[in-house]
Amino acid sequence: MNPKFIPPQDDLKIRLMRVQQIMKEAGGDAALVSTDVNIYYLTGIVFSGCIFIPAEGEPLWFVQRPSGLMGEHVIYIRKPEDIPAILKERNISLPETLFLETDQITHNEFLRFEAALHPAGTGNMTTLLRKARMVKTPWEIEQFRISSKIHAEIFNAIPFLFRRGMTEIELQVDMEYVMRKLGSIGYFRTFGANMKVFMASILSGKNADAPSPIDFALGGKGIHPILPIGASEDVIAEGSAIMIDFAGNFTAYQSDMTRVFSFGKLPEIAYRAHQVSIDIHNRFMEEAKSGMACSDIYNRAFDAVEQSGFAANFMGFSQQAKFVGHGVGLEINELPVLMSRSNDLLQTGMVIALEPKFVLPDIGAVGIENTYLITDSGVEKLTVGEEEIVEVGMK
Repeated sequence: MNPKFIPPQDDLKIRLMRVQQIMKEAGGDAALVSTDVNIYYLTGIVFSGCIFIPAEGEPLWFVQRPSGLMGEHVIYIRKPEDIPAILKERNISLPETLFLETDQITHNEFLRFEAALHPAGTGNMTTLLRKARMVKTPWEIEQFRISSKIHAEIFNAIPFLFRRGMTEIELQVDMEYVMRKLGSIGYFRTFGANMKVFMASILSGKNADAPSPIDFALGGKGIHPILPIGASEDVIAEGSAIMIDFAGNFTAYQSDMTRVFSFGKLPEIAYRAHQVSIDIHNRFMEEAKSGMACSDIYNRAFDAVEQSGFAANFMGFSQQAKFVGHGVGLEINELPVLMSRSNDLLQTGMVIALEPKFVLPDIGAVGIENTYLITDSGVEKLTVGEEEIVEVGMK
């Protein structure tokens, strides 16, 4: 395994201390963490089992598989019911208040952990871990830089991949091939039930306005009723905007980026709406800073949209999303969410995707998305690349 993808112990300690502090503030004595994404966050690897995290002290890894993990903190078990006896052997008291990932594990898993450790009360560890993961460590930020650099390069290939007469899904498949050749892990992690996503989302013409039950900024009808989102089997028509939105999963830390291409020239309204998106990004880079309210970012963007006359097209047309951006990280939809009812503030070390987009019926979707790092002095754009609409397919 490439050592640049393995977090150093000092970085893992920062994460553990952050999680323990948040857990103590919430009144927890200990937590059991068993989902892949949070096990990776705390250990740098994935295993089947769970981590026992006391409010103070070192965690224990209760491992079922794979074999071969070493260390005093690694304890192999057959089942969760083995845990209490092991804690007793180590003179560790059973927690009075136990936090579990109740937004992610099944009800049966919750009952099994509860029956094994008999806590007087339980709490939701999912919420606390998502809060801890909002602010990235120095090593995590470097992983974003690796992903973002390759991510931006993929868009340079689009003019060479596009062919007259190709469908949205054909363009997507060709793009995914390039992504995998450049090191894409291939799987995009998302948070929430029924949040399935392709490696990329390509929307052109009428498909950009197809509503989807899946909670992303824009929909698309997809190619099958079992996954009604994203690229379709429709041929990309001349005069259509082609919005390409995908996550840069070239490390475990996913950047998010959207660019727009056009098959030939678009109506003037498309370029005007696209410029509103670019203007919102430029204003964000000038004004955003640690301590700014996430709701303020949304409200400023929406004010600009209203002044431009594109409010009916903002973040959808037939179906509109009520946010303009979100945190990114180990999952593509992390906290905070940039929406009017958010109570979160920007903090140094957050990594944010800003995505003001517009859907123009029959033309397609326009607008860009970039990933930004919040710094002490403002923001740094991580996904650097051409932001104007690029024309393809006319030579």
